Amino acid sequence: MAKNVPYHPWIRSIRHLSVIVLAAVAIALISNHFRSSPLPLVGNWSPEARLTSPSGRQLAISLDEARVLHQSKGAVFMDARPLEEFTKGHILGAISLPWHEAEQRVMDVTAELANDAVIITYCDGDTCDLSKELALFLENLGFSNVRILVNGWTVWQHAGLPVETGN
Repeated sequence: MAKNVPYHPWIRSIRHLSVIVLAAVAIALISNHFRSSPLPLVGNWSPEARLTSPSGRQLAISLDEARVLHQSKGAVFMDARPLEEFTKGHILGAISLPWHEAEQRVMDVTAELANDAVIITYCDGDTCDLSKELALFLENLGFSNVRILVNGWTVWQHAGLPVETGN
């Protein structure tokens, strides 16, 4: 004969907690389904996918597109990194506009640029947000064709594209 095992209160608590969690997940999924613009259940969290303007325009540019624009002199490259890093090396012909100095220097740097000029911002590292912040700042000032080269300095160098040092 089997003995009766005492029913511990914490087992009942775990069962209740499980029911509450399952109910919350079900309510959340149902609510999301009936929203006018449901949230995606699976998202693309790559650096490129995160780079959209408030209007929904994709800001990321591929290395190949940036290279072609650089060769044809069809874009202005702006380095969002601090001046010390810019001086150590940057894309050939790039302009230094460190994000932390953007408000003070933007008028000097952009004075001769048309609002529809292609501007490519870059910094260094997949998680570097300086180029994104600079791009959104320039877009808010009225520049309509701002793009971001993700991990720009590293990918540019690794591709063997033209670089320079100094100010």
